[in-house]
Amino acid sequence: MPDYSQIALISMVVNLAFMIVTWWALQAFNIEKLIKPGKVIQARLLLILLTIAIGSMVSSFFLDYFLWSQQLPMLF
Repeated sequence: MPDYSQIALISMVVNLAFMIVTWWALQAFNIEKLIKPGKVIQARLLLILLTIAIGSMVSSFFLDYFLWSQQLPMLF
C-alpha cells in the first residue's frame, strides 16, 4: 500500500524543482527584444505562466515515469 503523504511530498518537491529549472532556462531568452515598450509587467507574467506550464509538464512526465518504474516489478 503506497504512503500517500510521501508521494505528495515527492510530487511537490519535484514540481517546485522543475519550475525552478524551467525559470532558470527561460532566463536565457532575450525577451526584451520581443516585447513592446511599456509592457514589462505582461512580459514577466508571460514568463511566469510559461514557467508553470513547462515545469508542470516536465515534472508530470518524470513523476509518471517514476511511478511506472515502481509498478514494473508487479509485471513479473
